[in-house]
Amino acid sequence: MLSRPLALLAALLLSVLVAPAPAQAAEGEASWAIRTASNTYGDARQNFSYTLNPGATVEDALVVHNDGTEPITLAVYAADGFTTTDGQLDLLRTDQESHGVGVWVTAGRSTVKIKPGREKQVPFALAVPDNATPGDHLGGIVTSLTSEANDAGIAVDRRLAMRIRVRVSGELAPQLTVEDPHVDYDGTANPLGTGEATVEYTIHNTGNAILAARQEVRVTGPFGWAGRDAPDLPDTPELLPGERWTVSVPVDGVPPLVRLSAQVRLVPLLNDAAGSTSTLDAVEETGHGWAVPWTLLLVVVLVGGGGTGLVVRDRRLRAAVRETASASA
Repeated sequence: MLSRPLALLAALLLSVLVAPAPAQAAEGEASWAIRTASNTYGDARQNFSYTLNPGATVEDALVVHNDGTEPITLAVYAADGFTTTDGQLDLLRTDQESHGVGVWVTAGRSTVKIKPGREKQVPFALAVPDNATPGDHLGGIVTSLTSEANDAGIAVDRRLAMRIRVRVSGELAPQLTVEDPHVDYDGTANPLGTGEATVEYTIHNTGNAILAARQEVRVTGPFGWAGRDAPDLPDTPELLPGERWTVSVPVDGVPPLVRLSAQVRLVPLLNDAAGSTSTLDAVEETGHGWAVPWTLLLVVVLVGGGGTGLVVRDRRLRAAVRETASASA
């Protein structure tokens, strides 16, 4: 059994390249490429994409080419997709359970052996369950080559995959929401200077379609004073239905106006089966945060405290004069 550090390292090495187009893997003499088969669904497709009714089935194929100088034997299987923390599409490992496309797809063979310079088709069938929910479902078909464990007991699993996107017929309800928007402020010792506001929020795909979004962020003081826009922000990665994506946006040049507001505006981007993108109605949400000019407040407190001391001493002096006048009378 691997030690915990070695097991962790082995898990980190279980990476997958999910190709949106024909792709190639290489390491030493073991090298292979994958692409979609040419058939009635099209030639030179970027990936596998279908619009199907619940209960429908399709048959298609993946082409695997051995670019190396030695025969290779690859494992073949399907898995559900997900978006990683760095915004890339990945597929579940074999020790993780799929519930969608990874279950709907059955490869015609579990392994494929290919001679150098040759290629083989790997047929697969996709069966959409009768009770499949309408909307987008994403997964992929994986080719995998696992090396033998080295002296440290670590085996590397190299995977190359092609994505499979299924849009199940029915009501398409794309929807993004902005959750927990708030502002943190890092000011300056100069009471009249500016600082950096950091706007944080979470984008939640609450609909049933895969969506990305254009982002706009603006920070203002009370009554909309001293508004500052975040620089051009990149579009978010595509989020699968149910997924969340946390965003942190720095905004420079913000004065400490005690109470800040952050307006977050998202324009959802929806891709259809043909690959064209359409924009949906914008989603807006506002968060708040404190930006207290502590140095300025300290000066006010000190000045106010000094003034109070002078008033107290003046009152005491006047009282002493009155007492002296009364005694001499």
